[in-house]
Amino acid sequence: MTQRVQTDEKILSIDIGGSRIKCTVLDLDGNMIMEYQRLDTPYPATPDNVLKTIMELIKPFKPYSKVSVGFPGYVRKGIVYTAPNLGTEQWRGFNLRERLTSLLKQDVQVVNDADLHGLGIANGKGLEMVITLGTGVGTALLVDGNLLPHFEISHHPFSKDRDYDAYIGNKALLDAGVEKWNRRLKKVLEVLKTVFNYDHLYISGGNAKRINFPLEHNISVASNLEGIRGGAKLWLKETNQNI
Repeated sequence: MTQRVQTDEKILSIDIGGSRIKCTVLDLDGNMIMEYQRLDTPYPATPDNVLKTIMELIKPFKPYSKVSVGFPGYVRKGIVYTAPNLGTEQWRGFNLRERLTSLLKQDVQVVNDADLHGLGIANGKGLEMVITLGTGVGTALLVDGNLLPHFEISHHPFSKDRDYDAYIGNKALLDAGVEKWNRRLKKVLEVLKTVFNYDHLYISGGNAKRINFPLEHNISVASNLEGIRGGAKLWLKETNQNI
């Protein structure tokens, strides 16, 4: 059975990124009830600093009855295990769901940020893949709209001494330049197509706008706004409740 939700639920959806923290309030269909807001991710991005930024950001967003959070790392049952672009050692073992539940006094779900985007973007048909091109490279896989969680494809080696993050992440874009970065992205897309045989691939994240080559018919670019709408779907899917 899917978790019971009221038709008038208001869901606070928070997207924690390596550069910015974003949030809005959604209805159950993923429509934004309040205007999308964001603040820069603090530096250093310790748990306490990130939580302080979240609490400041969400001040205008009451009321809400449930909370969905996308986090840039490996999260299981609300506990953070890795945070490559925030500082893994500071976050390792941090129970983000428990802390936010205590602070916000509402039910909270925490998932990988790319998984949250995947839920918001995917149309629920076949094997769909989402990659986010931001500070790092996020990935999500879904079958008929249901998440296959805990994949950290971005940290699989892509070349001799670089994983996907190092190859096409934001630092790689700045170091290599747009043209070389696009050539690298083409290689990555060929590998993903061969390995995953997806029905559709969606590309999201701030650097998706840097793509300067034609995409295949089953690859499309999606906005970050579409991704944050996954905060509503997170509460509707039975298979997403214990990830």
